[in-house]
Amino acid sequence: MIVPEFDYLTPQTLNEACALLGEYGSRAKVLAGGSDLVVKMKNGLLKPDYIVSLKNLQDLKGIRYEAGTGVIIGARTTHNRVVENEILRERFPSVSAAAGTMAAYQVRNIGTIGGNLVNAVPSADMPPILIALSAKARIVGLSGERLVDLEEFFLGPGKTVLNQDEILAEIIIPDQATTGSSYIKFGLRRAGSLAVAGVASSVMMDGEMAEDVRIVLGAVAPTPLRAREAEAVLRGKKVSQELIEQAGKIAAAESKPITDIRGSAEYRRHLVDVLTRRTLKTAIEKGHV
Repeated sequence: MIVPEFDYLTPQTLNEACALLGEYGSRAKVLAGGSDLVVKMKNGLLKPDYIVSLKNLQDLKGIRYEAGTGVIIGARTTHNRVVENEILRERFPSVSAAAGTMAAYQVRNIGTIGGNLVNAVPSADMPPILIALSAKARIVGLSGERLVDLEEFFLGPGKTVLNQDEILAEIIIPDQATTGSSYIKFGLRRAGSLAVAGVASSVMMDGEMAEDVRIVLGAVAPTPLRAREAEAVLRGKKVSQELIEQAGKIAAAESKPITDIRGSAEYRRHLVDVLTRRTLKTAIEKGHV
């Protein structure tokens, strides 16, 4: 299909981009990588009058580490950069691994981590592992900037806390003493498929004791979902196979899946049980984030 006509705007600064979004309101859409926006426009799902391109905002690209803050990922960073980045591979390899499960190589060369988050698709792969690692979103708008826990960033399918004049600038994964983390998803194809269900776990160990646990479910609720009751099963206790299995069952009960063409609600709950146990075991065994 043919993309409908629009005015193409290329702001030179982040503040200018926010001003344009504020001026044109719902008639404007942000273009970063375009792997989602352009497809929706071709299919007639979106017909914006203005496209605000972020191509000139180089500060929104790249990955760096700041002592005392953590790893900072620019929102325009492509998924393949996340996969290949040595800083992430050393400090948070589970994030690189999660990015590598997404789509095809060509799509990962275009799609950005910011777009993956802002689109707020329930089956997105990056939110669960980032939330499990206590990531924050740095949001910039006309009234200034704010930091939001990524856990609070998503409001529903396609909906986030971003105001009309705001742009997601960076994702910050804070320094932490997490022993291990893992993200595993199940899809209908061997590679590049949407998650039927996905689970991310992070565990901070002290010997055989789980000092802290975070379990985040994907594709089984309108937004990424913390399985808090399942976390409580392990938190502050000596890890055992019995407790891990119990956590899996409780996480499945906490999930809120739907039935669609890719799987029934019952099947998705079963997947949450299995994937929770697997991610917890992997996180504990890794001995590093």
